[in-house]
Amino acid sequence: MEILRYVAFSTDPAGGNPAGIVLDATGVDDAAMLAAAAEVGYSETAFVVPSQDGTLDVRYFSPLAEVPFCGHATIATAVAHAERHGTGRLELRTKAGPVTVTTDRTADGTLVATLVSVAPRSVPVAEADLAELLAILGWAAEDLDPALPPRVAFAGAWHPVLAAADRERLAELRYDMGPLAALMDRRGWTTVDLVWRESPTVFHARNPFPPGGVVEDPATGAAAAALGGYLRELGLVATPATLTVHQGADMGRPSTITVTVPAEPGTGIGVAGAAVAL
Repeated sequence: MEILRYVAFSTDPAGGNPAGIVLDATGVDDAAMLAAAAEVGYSETAFVVPSQDGTLDVRYFSPLAEVPFCGHATIATAVAHAERHGTGRLELRTKAGPVTVTTDRTADGTLVATLVSVAPRSVPVAEADLAELLAILGWAAEDLDPALPPRVAFAGAWHPVLAAADRERLAELRYDMGPLAALMDRRGWTTVDLVWRESPTVFHARNPFPPGGVVEDPATGAAAAALGGYLRELGLVATPATLTVHQGADMGRPSTITVTVPAEPGTGIGVAGAAVAL
């Protein structure tokens, strides 16, 4: 396998979220994919198997396990593919469902990819789960923004969304990985999407990711898509909307995710960003 390394949601290799990419994983079995992802050591590595009809089967592995969908690895994969085969539209088959990605060059030559998620949805957080999650994070109920209620949101993977009442609360991230990993494993959550709303369309996010073997993810496209769906479903944003999600700054890897939220209920959420080779 040729394993490429890209950073997504940044034009600076020192920022964004790094991902491994295998553009042709034909014939590679699950054990070899997991071993390669563990060796690469990034939060996700994408493995692509091209089909004769032009679609791409894509699977995503963290160093510890397979996940159904990963936004930053999808953006990185699309940009790497565009550098070799030209820009355009790709049809992906993921374990979460079909995902389309388009690539284009900006006026300054930067390659940018935009994915459209599967149909998003959200469900309430069980009271016991919320209490356990807050206790693990060291948050109190008063730390939450009452305008953005806790909920578990999906746009390819499940993420509980917790909104902090202020930026200072978001900046303090301390938790025990073992208990959080156990809770997330029981509930099938991929990351925890901790957000603070700076303005109606600007958010700051942090994403604990113990199921992937890392304390925190510096840019989480799947969670950003889930956030967009959550906001539309609960009527918390005027649609159509374009949102900016800033992530990774607190861990020294600033990332910028652009989220487009169509007005039509149930339609996929757009997630866009740049990617560059490492």
